[in-house]
Amino acid sequence: MQVDVQTSVEHLPAISGMTVTSTHDSHIMDETCLMLSNLLTRSMASKAPALGDGMVSGEKELHDLDRDLSISVITEADTEDVLELLKRLFFKDEPLNKYVQLGECKELEKYCTKNLSEHSSFKAVNSRGEIVGVTLNGTIMKPQPGDEPPAKLADNCLHPKFRKIMALMDHVDEQFDIFELYPDIDRFLDCKIISVDTRYRGMGIAGMLTDRTLDYATRNGIKLLHVLCSSHFSARVMEKMDFSEVYRLPYADYRVDGEQVFDPEQPHVALRILTKRLD
Repeated sequence: MQVDVQTSVEHLPAISGMTVTSTHDSHIMDETCLMLSNLLTRSMASKAPALGDGMVSGEKELHDLDRDLSISVITEADTEDVLELLKRLFFKDEPLNKYVQLGECKELEKYCTKNLSEHSSFKAVNSRGEIVGVTLNGTIMKPQPGDEPPAKLADNCLHPKFRKIMALMDHVDEQFDIFELYPDIDRFLDCKIISVDTRYRGMGIAGMLTDRTLDYATRNGIKLLHVLCSSHFSARVMEKMDFSEVYRLPYADYRVDGEQVFDPEQPHVALRILTKRLD
């Protein structure tokens, strides 16, 4: 499935007052986030103006953020809170969802939460207990001789708009077999979705969640991480964390009955698969 980081959310140095429970240093910085960080530094160095003196509401929210964050495992008890975050952000803003104007989709809700019982997914939580970022992961096993071919994702999808997205995923599966590329791998951890609360973007949360996912894979003997990115920004995050592109499908090249199916807004021009080996 697609991964969502609508604006860049790479590792950044800690912003004033922010503490994060993580064993890794922040080291990835996007140009846009750098400019924002510099702007905030200059703003905080001077007397903060009142709202009536020119501070917009978004700037006030940024100053008031709860930056005392922790990273922990998502459990089944978090299902509703995870979905609440995704409905506000990922369901509306992920490039393909946005292009088809997906709206409410129970099948996407099920897709997002079906692997929570593995306890391989992680959340960023502030000191008030609010989930402000998630990475949803699931283990994919290598098919064995004699196994029945898996059902097409689109075949049993009743939501017409989501079925278009699932058909694209089926097309990718037909064109690219990761187990052929990595014949020594018997399973991999699929990073299905990354989503970060709009207010908290630019703080390195996506990178911290990915770090925790890498740690989980290492501790459980999983040697490969896999990310299918529909978003330009999520792919950039993964590249800066040393993930390598192994497959690319420009949206302009995916056609059904001769017609282009997806044409999301720039800079989202291709669906990409990126991987990282851990051995």
